[in-house]
Amino acid sequence: MPKLTALAVRNAKTGKHGDGEGLYLMVKPSGAKSWVLRIQADGKRRDIGLGTVETSPKTDDSSLEVTIPILQRKVLSLAEARQKAGLLRSAAKSGLNPIEERDRERQKVPTFQEAAISTHNSLQKGWTKKNADAFLNSLTKHAYPTLGGKSVHLISTSDIITTLEPIWSDKPQIAKKVRQRIGTVLNFAHAKGWRPTEAPQKSISKGLPRQPKPGHFDVMPYREVPAWVAAHIHNAPTQGRRGQLLQIFTASRPGEVRGAQWGQFDFAERLWHRPAWLMKERVTHTVTLNTGAIELLEQIRSELEFEPQPTDLVVSSPTGKMLSDGTFNKVLRDAGLSHDTHGFRSSFRDWAAENVPEIPDSVAEAAISHVVPDRVVRAYKRTSFIEMRRTLLQKWSDYLQGLETLA
Repeated sequence: MPKLTALAVRNAKTGKHGDGEGLYLMVKPSGAKSWVLRIQADGKRRDIGLGTVETSPKTDDSSLEVTIPILQRKVLSLAEARQKAGLLRSAAKSGLNPIEERDRERQKVPTFQEAAISTHNSLQKGWTKKNADAFLNSLTKHAYPTLGGKSVHLISTSDIITTLEPIWSDKPQIAKKVRQRIGTVLNFAHAKGWRPTEAPQKSISKGLPRQPKPGHFDVMPYREVPAWVAAHIHNAPTQGRRGQLLQIFTASRPGEVRGAQWGQFDFAERLWHRPAWLMKERVTHTVTLNTGAIELLEQIRSELEFEPQPTDLVVSSPTGKMLSDGTFNKVLRDAGLSHDTHGFRSSFRDWAAENVPEIPDSVAEAAISHVVPDRVVRAYKRTSFIEMRRTLLQKWSDYLQGLETLA
C-alpha cells in the first residue's frame, strides 16, 4: 500500500521517505525535493532519478496545459511519480534498461534545420559532392524559412505544403527535389526516434496542384551544329566555350564535362575513363576520344602555366572550382539562341541514326553513356564494341569539322 499522501509530500522533512514498491521522496537539507526509484535489475540494485517534486498549484483551466509524455516529465506530482515509476519497473521486468528507457524520452528533439544537418552528415558519404551540396543549399533556400526552427516531430503535412506552394508550379523540378529532401530528413528523424512517423506522402500530393508537364530540351538540329562549332573555335576562347566544345565532340552530358579532371584522360589510348561519381547512373564509363576532342584538350593543356595535376579540372572557374550548371547554356543565350546545351546529345543521336546506319543503335546509345544490356555487349564482344564506338565518334568529329559531308 502507498504510504505517502499529497499533504505528506508537501510537509516532508529532510531525509528519505518511502511510498512503496521502490519509490522514494528525497528531501535535502536545503528543502529541495526529488523522486527516486529503487529497483533490482540484472542482480544489481539501482537508484533511478525520476525528477523533482511538483510544488506549484495546478491551474483550473486544463486547456492551458501542454501534454507531455509521462517519461519525459521532469517535474512530477505524487501521482505522476507513481505512474512513471510503474512504467520503469515494467521496463526492467521486460529485460529493458530502465535508465535508457527514461533517457530515451528525455532526449532533446532537434529542429528541422538541426535534423537536416544531421541527415547530411550521416548520409553524404553515399552521395556525389554535387548532390551533397545541393541537399543543404536547396533546403536552406526553400525549406528553412518555414520549417527550419520547428521541432522535427511537430512538422505536419500542412507545414510541408505551405513550404512547397511558392515553388510548386513556378519551379516544378526544384520543388520535387525539395520535397524529396524534406522527406529524407523526416524519415531520418523517424529512424533516430525524434519523430513518431515517417514523412507523409499521399496527403502532400492531395494538397498541391498538378504540376505542368516538363518540356523536352530545345535541340539544335544536327545540320546546324558544325557552323556552331566553327564559330566557337574562331571566337575568343572562354572556359564556357571550350567546355561546351568538349561536350559536343564527346556527346557528353554538361555535368560530365564540368567535372572532368586531367587524370581521367589516357591520351596514349585516346580514352576518357569517367568514374562512377561523375556519371548519372553511378557506373563507370569510358569514352573514345576523337581528333576534335584530342586537339581541343591539347590546346587547353598547352596554354596552362603549369603541367596540370590529375585532379585539376579541365575547364574551371577563375578560382579553379567547377563551373556552374548554367555556364554552357549562357554561351547559347549570349548568342541569342534558345537551344539547351544538353540537347547536343540528341543532335548527335539524330545524326548517327540518319547518317551512320551501319552502326547499330546500341552502339550509339553506349556512346552517349546510356545503359546497354550486357547481352548486347557480349554479342559484339567488348573489344569490337568499343572500336565501333570509336569509329562512330570519329565520324562525328569529321562531320563537325567539315571533313565529312552529309549524304
